[in-house]
Amino acid sequence: MSARFEPGGGDARRDLMLVAGFALAVLTMPVWMRPFGAAYPDLLQRFAIFGIFAIGFNILFGLTGYLSFGHAAFLGVGSYTAVWAFKLLTVNVLPAIVFAMLVSGVFALAIGYVSLRRSGIYFSILTLAFAQMCYNLAYSVLTPITNGETSLQIARNDPRVLDAWLSGASNLIPATNLFGLEMKGYPGFYVCAVVLIAAFYVAMRISRSPFGTMLRAIKSNQNRLNYTGVHSRPYALAAFVISGVYAGLAGGLLACTDPLAGAERMQWTASGEVVLMTILGGVGTLLGPFVGAVIIKYLENIFSSFNEQTLHSAFGFLPDAIEGGVVKVAGLFVGDGWHLTLGTLFMLLVIFLPGGVMEGVRRLGGLLERGLAARADGARRLRPADSAAPGE
Repeated sequence: MSARFEPGGGDARRDLMLVAGFALAVLTMPVWMRPFGAAYPDLLQRFAIFGIFAIGFNILFGLTGYLSFGHAAFLGVGSYTAVWAFKLLTVNVLPAIVFAMLVSGVFALAIGYVSLRRSGIYFSILTLAFAQMCYNLAYSVLTPITNGETSLQIARNDPRVLDAWLSGASNLIPATNLFGLEMKGYPGFYVCAVVLIAAFYVAMRISRSPFGTMLRAIKSNQNRLNYTGVHSRPYALAAFVISGVYAGLAGGLLACTDPLAGAERMQWTASGEVVLMTILGGVGTLLGPFVGAVIIKYLENIFSSFNEQTLHSAFGFLPDAIEGGVVKVAGLFVGDGWHLTLGTLFMLLVIFLPGGVMEGVRRLGGLLERGLAARADGARRLRPADSAAPGE
């Protein structure tokens, strides 16, 4: 007999409600992001793409406990693969996305096989070293493949054999599309949003499965797991490869929305950024990595665009003597200094909410639940005599 892991009825309903709520929130982002000034398509696409990147990274770091400092390598490999698919085959994004995931998965298998021979800080250093090697190879050594510092992009003389076979040769540079739907503006965002929802659902199923339970056991105490006779390394390698596939998917989508691939996507700063996203939102949670990605990309694109004139408009209601000082201080945290805002926010969360934003959400939910329970308990204790009118 074989036992299968199936969530209970209540758990299945909660998971369904979670996916439905997540899908509703993502698909309506152009509406509820408008008051925050972040409803334009390019930024919404980045929210979705880097959300996929962070969700995939959380499968490795959040579930297994292996901290990789080199995941940007798979993001870059996915981008380069997608652009080469555009150049050689077709500007339809479907083959590009599939090849980006496959090549990134193979790449992750090779790096993970070597890196997972070590754990802890040694694993992190190995992944960082591999990522920097990939960056330098893409930037200077493999220039016939990556086009070096000028980046790889679609050109007029690309063969595009499938497009030439289906619609004839063309000297124009076509736009990337999904069966005629251009990957620009809101259509491009909704394609990325649907992929994000699917990626979230797959990550949730992995987390709820016996495989996810084994990954959490590796994070809890890998040595004890090995002593029980379980060979944990294949599970960790599988998590590494899945995480790499997610990163390749994100890199492929970046190339689909902007058909350009450069070595800067493989820098160590890009790897550190996804670590910050996951920690900021909540390591090991389902929603946390996406929330962290939205926060960081919002600060990067919105706070960095604020200038002195914007601050004067915001604090114009203050007296002139106070307004100048407030604008001067606030100016340190916006524009080129938006990293200071991110650093301050990260520091406060690590000190007061080690579990990230999702821990704060859980605490607020617990307070609300206790408050409602206290009110219900008080109502039950209220006797009819206590509420009777005087003289009755």
